[in-house]
Amino acid sequence: MTTPTGSSVAPSSTAPASGAVRRVGIVFAGGPAPAANAVIAAAATSFIENGRCVVGFFHGYSNLQEYHPVTHRLLPDEHYRIFEERDLRGLRNKRGIIIGTARANPGRGIECPEDLEDPDKTAKLARVYQALVDLELDALVSIGGDDTLKTANLLHEYQRRLPQGARSIRVIHLPKTIDNDYRGIDFTFGFFTAVDVMAKELQNLRADALATSSYFIVETMGRKAGWLSYGVAIAGEAHMVVGVEDVTGELSCDDGGRTCLDIDALCDHIVDLMLTREKRRKHYGTVVLAEGLAELLPDRFIASLPRDDHGHISLGRMDLGKVVADRVSRRYEARTGRKKKVGSVQLGYESRCAPPHAFDVMLGSQLGIGAYRALVEEGLDGHMVSVSGQLDLQYVPFGELVNPQTLKTEVRFIERGSDFHQLARFLETRVDPHEEWSPGRREER
Repeated sequence: MTTPTGSSVAPSSTAPASGAVRRVGIVFAGGPAPAANAVIAAAATSFIENGRCVVGFFHGYSNLQEYHPVTHRLLPDEHYRIFEERDLRGLRNKRGIIIGTARANPGRGIECPEDLEDPDKTAKLARVYQALVDLELDALVSIGGDDTLKTANLLHEYQRRLPQGARSIRVIHLPKTIDNDYRGIDFTFGFFTAVDVMAKELQNLRADALATSSYFIVETMGRKAGWLSYGVAIAGEAHMVVGVEDVTGELSCDDGGRTCLDIDALCDHIVDLMLTREKRRKHYGTVVLAEGLAELLPDRFIASLPRDDHGHISLGRMDLGKVVADRVSRRYEARTGRKKKVGSVQLGYESRCAPPHAFDVMLGSQLGIGAYRALVEEGLDGHMVSVSGQLDLQYVPFGELVNPQTLKTEVRFIERGSDFHQLARFLETRVDPHEEWSPGRREER
């Protein structure tokens, strides 16, 4: 069994031989993503066809973390389902998540390795572990984003601190997020579907802007990195895209020692775009902003916003697109003496349970099968399943993905200056409000 980098704690018990993996649990946590059912179906089918039992837990860790053998027993068809082959027929391309999801966080409050020794801080983890033991599971397949990966690692680490001889539940994680900001894998399932859905919406808005000589500020999902906003902008032919990676130089400011987004500079940058396009005889446009820019606003904008179990602010409550659109409209009028319609739209939720793109179905299916192969063929524990190249399977130890001191995962940002970053820069309108228009110049988009 691979141990996380930097950890000196010995495994509490030897993982069972691959043949001993007879009963496997599946838990899906965090936000929905297209092709979720492809992952679940492929994983469950792989185990069932090889004579193993598969238990799918409803609504993430919500019931697992409240488990008690007397007061909160887990009941079949109420808290979990035992999959049968007929449950999985035609499931790969279906919308939604057959077992549901939730953002319950049994590892909340655990911030360092020492916290794993604290019975109060690990109480919910202990209940999760005991529920899995009492259901006689040999392994758990965790499907989710970086917070769910953190939970999977905490459950793995918690078990390594149990007394010698305690039952060991292997943990294998499958990466999920439409944000595509995961270390250890090139693309996450659901990303391309989400890009496709939102890019089509953006093209509709682009046509509206052209018809009405107006602008739309389009806020897309992407809490921590700009992959989704960049993908939507490229595929949807936006005229400008700004992600969290772009908060440098003139777009940044200092707020008590924290580098923040200068919203006034951002609005002026968008007005510069509008003036540049006007000189090119283009009086419309679309601008894509990553929702994660809201978390980079100075504290006066976000201090009062509610937070979820993982400590994330409610970005939907902020409505960054509307805030920016209102300010851009006022700034444009101040600089030109003319009014301009600037609308705002939030995109994201409509993509999370959209019919999955074929690539996402293939990617998700391979990850699901990878869970079987990791547990049964490779005998692994504490690993994330990954793919590269032509859907070639790889297995990445949790220790390479989770900081051993903070127990947190690290976000994969778009690298400024990379080919992907430059792709968006080449395709958007190059802003120069001081340029002179030449009638012979090529037409702009």
